[in-house]
This record gives sequence, C-alpha cells and structure tokens, in this order.
Amino acid sequence: MAQQPTPRESSWNNLFPLATVVIWSGNTLVTKLSSGLIAPASITLYRWGLAFLVLSAFVLPGLWRTRQQWWRQLPQLLVLGLLGMVAYQGLAYQAAISTSATNMGILLALSPLLSALLSSFLAREPLTWGTVLGGAISFFGVIWLMTEGHPALIVHHAFGGGDGLMLLAVLANAMYGVLLRRWTFAMGNWSQLYLQIGCALLVLIPWYLASEPSPLTAQNLPLVLYAGIMASIIAPWLWISGVRAVGASRASLFLNLIPVLVALAATAWLGESLHQHHLVGGAMALLGVWFGQSLRRPLRSQPA
Repeated sequence: MAQQPTPRESSWNNLFPLATVVIWSGNTLVTKLSSGLIAPASITLYRWGLAFLVLSAFVLPGLWRTRQQWWRQLPQLLVLGLLGMVAYQGLAYQAAISTSATNMGILLALSPLLSALLSSFLAREPLTWGTVLGGAISFFGVIWLMTEGHPALIVHHAFGGGDGLMLLAVLANAMYGVLLRRWTFAMGNWSQLYLQIGCALLVLIPWYLASEPSPLTAQNLPLVLYAGIMASIIAPWLWISGVRAVGASRASLFLNLIPVLVALAATAWLGESLHQHHLVGGAMALLGVWFGQSLRRPLRSQPA
C-alpha cells in the first residue's frame, strides 16, 4: 500500500498550485499588455513553440530511448494537449477580443466548481463540504470583486460570443485537470508536458497559417518570452505536480486567487487604485480556498 502523505507534506504540496496561479496572474498582465501587439494565434503558437524548443534539449534524448513505452499513450497525451494548450489557452486569447475582463473573470471563477463536479463524475473523487462551500464562497467573492461590491449588477451583464468561447475555455481547463488526475503515465512530468506541447503544435500550426500572422517585434518579444518560459514551461509543470499531489478539485480552488493577485499587481505596476471591493472580494476568495483545504468531510458517507 502506498504511504499516505503527512500533514506537513500535504501543506507543502499546496505550494505547487499556489506558485502556478502566481505565474498565471503575471501572464494575465502580459495578455493585457499584448492586446493589439500580437494576434491570438501567433502568441499561442510562439509561446508553445518556444517551450517545445527549450524542452527538446533536455527531454528529447530520453524520450527517444523510451519511445516504445509512451507511444501507446500518445492518444491520451493528444487529448490533454488539445484541452490544455489549444482549447483553453487559444480560446481565452480569442475570447479577450470580444468580451470584457469582468465577464472573463466571472466565468473563470466557475472552474473550481466545474472541476469538482467533473472529478466526482469522471475521476470518482468524492465531493467534500470544503469543495462545495469553498467554491461557492470564492465564486461569490470573485463576483463581488468584478462588480465592484454590487453583485446585483451581474444581471445587467450581457453574455455574447466571446463569453461563450471563454466558457468553453474554462470547461476545457477543468476537464484537463480531471483527466490529468485520472490517467497515469509511465514518464516524468517534464516528458509528459513535452509530449502534450508537441501534440498541441500539430493543431496550432494550421491555425497560425490560416490566420494573419503577427511578426515578432521589440515590443512583443518580452511578452512572448514570459508566456513561453514562465507560463508555458514552469507553470504547467507546477500545475501537473499540484493536481497529482492534491487533486483536481482542490487545486482548482487556487484559481480564484488569480483575480486578487492581478488586482494587486495592477495596483503596484500599472498604477491602478485598490478599493474596498478589492479587499472584500479578495478576502472571500482566500476564505474559500481555506475552506476547500480544511474541510475534507465527504458530502455523503462512503460505503464500508
């Protein structure tokens, strides 16, 4: 029987998803700065292409020697690459063109609840009181943050085509986490990430060629470098480790911290003002994450 992690080890495992959302929060600022500087198809291909080239020098020799072992799992890796690198990232960039940041934040806050439900149905992870209560509290906190302390205004937001694309992106990301937890691969996290990126590039290259490509310039190159190294190599590896360590539903609760971290970063580096609704919404998001990590009691008792 596998040895269960100690409480101290479990607490350290939470650093994986926490570090991931810090990097992804920075990538949200990069996405805002890249608006108008580079097309969605271009930055998506450039960032994952750069990540693939960097990882090739370290991962490719070992993968070639063990190709008979992972070749049979290539269809599963293709599904993960399509969900995590193409659907989620590509659709999010595309959705940002025709929807507001408020709507995107609200839809992104649905990810923990979607992940918990999908984990319950597909990965047989039992729903806990912490997952449900924490997800609900964090979701309301994000709504409070995005509506500037007036949650009733949510009924006045119109959801259009961009919102539909973002909803599909969030659903793809939730499914990615669940399948990543359910499937077992006979390889390390770096090798797994490398193969997922390679599979994703098979789809991203035709998308890039079918669109109007954006050339690399002195203005958008630093953004591509951050997205390609920090957000496409380090963050996915941390996320894979976090999902395997704490589960898809618990890891997804940390996604509710992204709007809070983005607001703090925008205040520090972009000169935006921090208001009371930022503090209240951020506190509720943090409280929801704490509930999700602390309350482990299943909603229904498991049969003996």
